[in-house]
Amino acid sequence: MRARARISVAAAALLAAAPALAQAGRASSVERGASRGTDPTLDAPRSTLDARVAPNDTNTVSFDVNGLPVILRRVTSNEVVAANLYLLGGTRQAGAEQAGLEPFLLDATERGTQKYSRDVLAEKMARLGSLIGVDADHDWTTFAMRSTTATFDSTWAIFADRLMRPTLDSGEVELLRGRLLSGVRQRRDSPDAQLEYLADSLAFDGHPYGIAPRGTEASLRRIALADLRKYQREQMVTSRMLLVVVGDVDRAKLERVVAATLGTLPKGSYAWQPPAPPPARPSAVAVERRDLPTNYLLGYFPGPAASSPDYYPLRIATAVLSGRFFAEIRSKRNLSYAVHAPFVDRAVATGGVYVTTVDPRTTLALMREELRNLQEGWITPRGLDQLRQQFITEYFLDNETNADQANFLARAQLYRGDWKRAARFVEELRAVTPDDVRRVARQYLHDLRLAYIGNPARLDESMVKGF
Repeated sequence: MRARARISVAAAALLAAAPALAQAGRASSVERGASRGTDPTLDAPRSTLDARVAPNDTNTVSFDVNGLPVILRRVTSNEVVAANLYLLGGTRQAGAEQAGLEPFLLDATERGTQKYSRDVLAEKMARLGSLIGVDADHDWTTFAMRSTTATFDSTWAIFADRLMRPTLDSGEVELLRGRLLSGVRQRRDSPDAQLEYLADSLAFDGHPYGIAPRGTEASLRRIALADLRKYQREQMVTSRMLLVVVGDVDRAKLERVVAATLGTLPKGSYAWQPPAPPPARPSAVAVERRDLPTNYLLGYFPGPAASSPDYYPLRIATAVLSGRFFAEIRSKRNLSYAVHAPFVDRAVATGGVYVTTVDPRTTLALMREELRNLQEGWITPRGLDQLRQQFITEYFLDNETNADQANFLARAQLYRGDWKRAARFVEELRAVTPDDVRRVARQYLHDLRLAYIGNPARLDESMVKGF
């Protein structure tokens, strides 16, 4: 889908921003950095970081256009404009029976609108050097646009027309369905992709997070053309949208283009609410037999709501656990080349364990021991301060692009209730104490629900009950 762009400073910056179309639910570079045992104090002394934290964000404003909430951050230091439209509800909107319906619909809009044919759309996007992408996640689906300041108006016209007036030609929809089905089938070709699917299905059985955002073969086959048209007609309402724009666009201009396009959509009566946490369940294991050189393990511990005071302590606890897993399992024992404790950033935060290893029994025993050490031991204030510094460093690194900033503002608005909470990240992180870390490890990191792909004979399922 990436169009060929002219080689210029603006185009280079735009293409550098393209990877940010991906959602932030995976383990961040903070957790990966912790697993490598890096020392953030070497790169980011506190005095430097403190000076960069603005107590009042004077570059960001929020307003409403016909029930459509808009957050605009004016950035004049580059030519990139990132516009993310968050369609709220995620997997709850279509349910398990029609999982993947919304991304299916949004992907189909690339095949033509009432104003632009498929070929004209492709030609215009290539000439503009802009990007429009779809990212499906459990809490929302993101319809994302990347342009330069100079091409914003023209790109927005296409962006809005795709959302509001797709052709949804039956032949094009069936061609797309074939591609989507092929993509779902290919998930099994990647042990990690299949492992993530199994882990979510097991840990969140009966919960919206147990539904695959991109759907399954069965659900994608079940979605009819009439279902897509009905969904587009009924679900494209401003009350279930959040628009976040970061770039060199002034408020008056943005209000004008939104009012003339998305602002004309029906308001609807949708009210965003995060999903309820899943009910407590005992430990469990899902095993998929594969003849592979190594075995893949991923398990989750459902945690607190992202709005909870326990959110940041749990995030730090998983980072500490990642570092200990890396030191004991990879560095000392050489039992794995990939091991960490993921933190999944959703409305209901989730901690976990991940490893690929030829010796699951020994590795799980070591993981269980390190988890118990975290729950029963103590982190020194100095060690915690070093880890906090690493998180703060990553805060700035993760907000270098306009697209990253848009995602950060959206998560603060939807998960914490106010986009201004994004500016309190450093303050809230520094408030975490060693006792907080130990407490949340005891409270949430238990009753592991583990997905396993590999040789079943190498796994002792009874060991999972010890988590």
